[in-house]
Amino acid sequence: MSGHHSHDEHSHSEHRGDNLVTAARLALVDAGEQWTEMRADVFAALAERERPASAYDLAESVSALRGKRVAPNSVYRILDLFVRTNLARRVESANAYIANSHPGCRHDCIFLICDACGQAVHIDDDRLTGALIAAARDAGFADVRPVVELRGTCAGCG
Repeated sequence: MSGHHSHDEHSHSEHRGDNLVTAARLALVDAGEQWTEMRADVFAALAERERPASAYDLAESVSALRGKRVAPNSVYRILDLFVRTNLARRVESANAYIANSHPGCRHDCIFLICDACGQAVHIDDDRLTGALIAAARDAGFADVRPVVELRGTCAGCG
């Protein structure tokens, strides 16, 4: 662990577009991984989507971008790497992925997923996720990473 993660006052500046890609590349290289062209393409395809996307959707986008077929399997492997290195998050209930808008940030997140339009909003509430981790520890579990998903109807669809 390098010591430069002491900026706890972090203003949750959500990265967008090129900024987000730069932040993601830095975070991946920081994790000791290589930012290959294929990984860059998968991240770009993920980052431009408003809603969580499946590996199949992303494989189609990347295939179109590269002008040759890319197997969903290789996209899955890259998405797994992105989730492990905190560049993306997996929305379990939708079996889909979403780019993490602050890649350097290690929050446990809470997703609000709209049943009508499918958009996923993520909120950070360390009190809530902290309470879940504490409850898990009381039950004898260690190394707990909460992934909380709440489904409902967003303001736009409600």
